[in-house]
Amino acid sequence: MTSEVTPDAVPEEGPAASARLLAVPDDVAGQRIDNFLLTQLKGAPRTLVYRILRTGEVRVNKGRIKPDYRLQVGDVVRVPPLRLSEAKEAAERPAQGIVRQLGERIVYEKDGLLVLNKPAGLAVHGGSGVAWGVIEALRLLRPEAPFLELVHRLDRDTSGLLMIATKRSVLRELHELLRQGRMEKTYVALLAGRLKGAEHQVTARLDKTSLPNGERIVRVSREGKEALTDFKVIDRIGDTTLVEARPKTGRTHQIRVHAQYLGHPLVGDEKYGNDAINKGMRQYGATRLFLHARELKLRTSGMTKDLIVQCPLEPELEAVLEKLRHA
Repeated sequence: MTSEVTPDAVPEEGPAASARLLAVPDDVAGQRIDNFLLTQLKGAPRTLVYRILRTGEVRVNKGRIKPDYRLQVGDVVRVPPLRLSEAKEAAERPAQGIVRQLGERIVYEKDGLLVLNKPAGLAVHGGSGVAWGVIEALRLLRPEAPFLELVHRLDRDTSGLLMIATKRSVLRELHELLRQGRMEKTYVALLAGRLKGAEHQVTARLDKTSLPNGERIVRVSREGKEALTDFKVIDRIGDTTLVEARPKTGRTHQIRVHAQYLGHPLVGDEKYGNDAINKGMRQYGATRLFLHARELKLRTSGMTKDLIVQCPLEPELEAVLEKLRHA
């Protein structure tokens, strides 16, 4: 195991300051240096971690490295002296009530895989103005756990199944399944308008960019990355269409942008949706993005059959459908 590191908000100054040297053990080999530091410097803002990497204050084997450097067994990581005030640390930690709630929303845990039913409105990790997210809360819930890492991500406003690896070997295998398209993820979404036809496959390429204000946005572009989403109609309710969405690739905001490309953006989507439609849907209780990760299907090398994990729609989404059906 690596030695203990005290998280900090700013580099410490003065003669008493000293750097920490961390030896890389077998179970960390292959991990990116930025992810390693985010795990070791618990409570430190992501902006700080990337700044000390960018400025060369973090060294591996006495040399400067980039954030995507992958650690090797025997590497020695130099971490600069840092300090974090107790008040700032407390402010950046989730409330115990939220931590307990997440513990109650764990729907599967076995053989190095933990699956959580993430509530809407909660980011999966801290950063970009968010002090903390699911992974930081889980680390507070399981302080004794030697390893907890996100397998994939869900948008902040999306609810449903989120995978967390509790073993490095499982994380690597799940990432390989995702790369090979051997994991099935099924979402439920409510689209604005009545989508014609029973099934649609969208292959529009997607390009991620940032606006001048720093907001991240995804657009359909010939220069973008390959993306594929299958949509299947479940029901048409009033002037909306309930669908299953199965993304075959894992691009940022993929389902949301592909739905917009179909001409039927998601209900409650403030970034890619229709403001007038979203405003009208609030009378039915649609006050959030109507997108829910409902099912995961996968098989790792340690499984004798497919693992299928499911979680039903959140009650507030079911309530929206009921109001639409009785309108």
